[in-house]
Order: sequence, then structure tokens, then C-alpha cells
Amino acid sequence: MIDWKKKLTSRKFWAAVVGFVTSVLVALNVSDLAVEQVVSVIGGVSVLIAYIIAEGFTDAADAGKNDTSEQK
Repeated sequence: MIDWKKKLTSRKFWAAVVGFVTSVLVALNVSDLAVEQVVSVIGGVSVLIAYIIAEGFTDAADAGKNDTSEQK
């Protein structure tokens, strides 16, 4: 089973996505400017996804700490 949370926060995964998309765009003879724009969008989205997932983990850990302290 693929751990998508771990995969989407992986820099290696996003580097592979950028590399693949760039290769496909170059093979399709897309202009350099368009390739740069697509790579920029992918980079921005990857940072946003990683941030959202990391904040979710942080919030969940904080909620878990609060739940155990209230039970004592």
C-alpha cells in the first residue's frame, strides 16, 4: 500500500515529478517559457501540499497531547 502522506511530502517524489513533466514537455517541443511556468507551478503546489500535510501532523500531535493530559 502506498503511503500518500509520506509520498506527497517527499522532496525526491516532487523532483521526480518535475523531471518527468519537464522531459515530456521538451519531447513535445513546448517553448522554454511554458516549461519554466509549468515547473514553477508544480514546485509551488508541492510546497503547499507539504506544508498542509506537515501542519496536519503537527495539529494532530498537539491534539493528542491535550487529550492525554485532560484524562489524568
